[in-house]
Amino acid sequence: MFARRSDRYFALAGSLLALVVLAGTALLACQSGPRTRRQLPVPEEDSSVGPGDTFEVQVFGLPELSGIHQVARNGTIDFPLIGRLEVAGLEPPAISDIIVERLRSGDFVLQPSVRIVVKEYASKRISVMGQVARPGQFPMQMGLSLVEAISLAGGFTSIADDSNVTIVRRERGGRLRRIRIDVDSGEGDDFYLQAGDSVRVPQTIF
Repeated sequence: MFARRSDRYFALAGSLLALVVLAGTALLACQSGPRTRRQLPVPEEDSSVGPGDTFEVQVFGLPELSGIHQVARNGTIDFPLIGRLEVAGLEPPAISDIIVERLRSGDFVLQPSVRIVVKEYASKRISVMGQVARPGQFPMQMGLSLVEAISLAGGFTSIADDSNVTIVRRERGGRLRRIRIDVDSGEGDDFYLQAGDSVRVPQTIF
């Protein structure tokens, strides 16, 4: 009788162990499956130029009128034939329209075709602070990802907590929003900054 009880005990224990192994395998399969990415905030694009910004004017077919310009402190540029133009606060298409209209109305070019390419937004900046090699402020670039911004700051230090990076963003109406990004998971490649964002990299808690 004792032998039969022992056999039943070992059989039950074996069954329980098999269930535990199956449950663990299923849990690991769920964890190793494709991770669902959360919906990340979309930056508010502001491509208007300001003092210190640099852009290229391309006048097709007329290389002598094409060139790179930097917006002066008073918000103007000096353009060949036309003279001084006030451009601060204008989007690139609006600047292009002004140049086209001035070239045409001044009988300098009959049918000008003009394209504006912004090289650097020195008037719009972001900051990267905390556990990075070179904390500071950097000129904003359109389409700048969080990972690229951290690279501008020299990358993470050895004690950076790259799973808890915080972006402080001022939204319309003046409200501050704090967004936590897990760079280690790959979210930093998909999160794009906007002018005025402050990136804060904390220290790892050992």
